[in-house]
Parts: sequence; structure tokens; C-alpha cells
Amino acid sequence: MGRASTLLIIFLVLGSSFATYNLVTMLRHYGSSEGVTVADGGLFFDPITEMPDHVKNRKTSKAPFHVALTATDAPYNKWQCRVMYYWYKQQKKLPGSEMGGFTRILHSGKSDNLMDEIPTVVVDPLAEGMDRGYIVLNRPWAFVQWLEKAKIEEEYVLMAEPDHIFLRPLPNLAYQGHPAAFPFFYIKPDQNEKIIRKFYPEEYGPVTNVDPIGNSPVIIRKDLIAKIAPTWMNISLKMKEDPETDKAFGWVLEMYAYAVASALHGVRHILRKDFMLQPPWDLETNKKYILHYTYGCDYNMKGELTYGKIGEWRFDKRSHLRGPPPKNLPLPPPGVPESVVTLVKMVNEASANIPNWNTT
Repeated sequence: MGRASTLLIIFLVLGSSFATYNLVTMLRHYGSSEGVTVADGGLFFDPITEMPDHVKNRKTSKAPFHVALTATDAPYNKWQCRVMYYWYKQQKKLPGSEMGGFTRILHSGKSDNLMDEIPTVVVDPLAEGMDRGYIVLNRPWAFVQWLEKAKIEEEYVLMAEPDHIFLRPLPNLAYQGHPAAFPFFYIKPDQNEKIIRKFYPEEYGPVTNVDPIGNSPVIIRKDLIAKIAPTWMNISLKMKEDPETDKAFGWVLEMYAYAVASALHGVRHILRKDFMLQPPWDLETNKKYILHYTYGCDYNMKGELTYGKIGEWRFDKRSHLRGPPPKNLPLPPPGVPESVVTLVKMVNEASANIPNWNTT
């Protein structure tokens, strides 16, 4: 018995040491600089990283989200909204989707000719001159107005943009009080601490509390975005008024403003790299949910990228500012990444099936 007890103690000590080693290894691997959080009596890693499967699998019932798309009435915006809405309808009806209703939040202050085609709520733009030529500042103000006047059945909201295409049915990637967001490589709060501190004082915590995200794509509980949106709007305006911040952040200023506003409210995001891809830099659409065609795609006829130089073959949304692209766009030459081929095929399918495609 004495020998058996000794062996048992040895095994327990070794087992405890092994478990401790595994825990430390996991924390080093997943925790990055953020550590872990305890919730609902269980351990999960900080929302700065993707949550482990045992946490994500806790969700046993569907949690539909409302798709909210901010837009203007410019022809350039309209055709993108029509493509986006077409693919929303295609993916919503497929298995695995948790996509609920859809609203185009039109911040032009007046209705347009897409009101009967796309569910739309009209809100006011900022007062003349307030956007200082940066029209994206209307986005947070649009959400503030929409959230005040809209009756949204779903508990969650997906904030989306016109140049998003749904590649496959989108599930709800958020988890309770943690929204899901896409991490942008060019949003770097930790490398802009001096500027961030103008809007996120030290008493709120380290700058690493500010997630490297924008407001879109984000799936978030509507009670959380209702709290964040007014702060997001005010921070956006203050950033634009500050010359140093405006110069440093440029066209992504409103994205930084959302990230800071969220941090001020103590909201952290689950960062999902599979949420979205951006051609031509991301080469494949496999296991991604949204295709964001913000960048121009320029190639020579050998299939080589000529970014910064107009290619022999190109697709760039900015080539179609005054109206929609023609139907049946030519496919890219052999050797061009699958993501770019998929983009053109999906735009072609949408334009072929949307009535009165050439309407502006």
C-alpha cells in the first residue's frame, strides 16, 4: 500500500506539472499581450484573438443579425448597393446563414430610385461643412439616427458597406457582449499612442485596449452599438478638427474613431481574419465570408499584378463613378488569383440578374 501510495503521488505530481506546462504554453500561444478572461465560470482567451472552439460552440440556438448598410445616393454607391443586396438575398436563404433583415441607411436626406428595390431608411447628412469634404463622417451620424428611429427585430446588427459581397452564408460571429470584427493591418493604435491618447486618456487603460479595427464589418449587439454610436460620431468630428490627427489618420480616421469609441465603452472585439478578404492582396476566397473590393486590381496579360500602374486588364470600382459597370465584364487573364476571378464572376452574375441594371 505504501509503495502504491508513493507511486500515486508521483503520478499526480507529474500530471499536475504536465497540465501546468500545457496551460502556460496555451497562454503564451493565444494570449499574446492580452491574457485571459473568465466568464460564465469558464476560461476563454481574450477577445483580441479568435475564441477557442469550446467557447464558440456554447451557442446552441440561432442568433440572427440585421444587415445595416450605410450609403449615399451617388450612382457609384447605388450600383455597389445593388450588387451587395443581390448577394445578401442569395446567401441568406442557404443553410448556415444567420442573416436577418436588411436596411440601407441612406444618408442623403432624401429618397432615391432604389427605395422599392432595397429596404431603405432615409436619414439626414451632417450639416453643410461639418464633414470637411470627408463624406465618411456621415456614417456614424447615420447610425445614430437609424438606431433612434428604427424598430429592429434582431438582437444583433452587422455594419456593412456597399463594396461588400457575401461569398457564403454568414453566421453570427459575435459572442454575447463581444462583437466580431475584421482586423485591418493598417489600423495600429499601439504605433500611434501619442495621437490615440488625445481621445483615449491613460485612466481608461493601455492603448492596446483599442482594437485594430474599423466599424465595418462588425457584428454587434444593438444595445452596444446604440451606446457606442454617439461617442463614435463625436470622436470622429474631434479627430477631423485636430490637424495632427487628420493628417496622420487620413481616410481611415473614422475607423480609428470607432475603435477608440468602443474602447471608451469597455467593448472588446473578437478579431476574425476569416470575416473578410481584400483582393488583390488576398488571393483566395476559401473559408472567407465577405469579399471587399476596395482596391483596384490591375494585371498584365501574363497575369502579373501591376499595382500602381493601370493594367492591360483591370477591375476598379472607381472606373465606374457615373454609373454601373457594363454587363458581362471580361474575366482576367490566366494566372490572376482566384479571389479576383471570383469578384468579377459575382459582379457579372448580379448585373445579369438585377432588372434595369443600367439605371443610375
